[in-house]
Amino acid sequence: MSETFQADKVLDCSGMLCPVPVVKTSKAIKQIEVGQVLKMIATDPGAPPDMVAWAKNTRHELLDSHQEGDKFIFFLRRVR
Repeated sequence: MSETFQADKVLDCSGMLCPVPVVKTSKAIKQIEVGQVLKMIATDPGAPPDMVAWAKNTRHELLDSHQEGDKFIFFLRRVR
């Protein structure tokens, strides 16, 4: 996935360990409108599988997930 997405809100969870990035993502997604995109940045190596599971469980759309250096970048669209 190399497509670039425009984020409506950015959440930086660098330095935070599980479950904090998931908890903060859950709160942040509620602060944007349906259809808007949240960019979440994490450094926890457990974040990629956690965010895949979170998106599946909450039914929000995981648009992109990739790594840039030591950071994991996620773009999530609020669906409901």
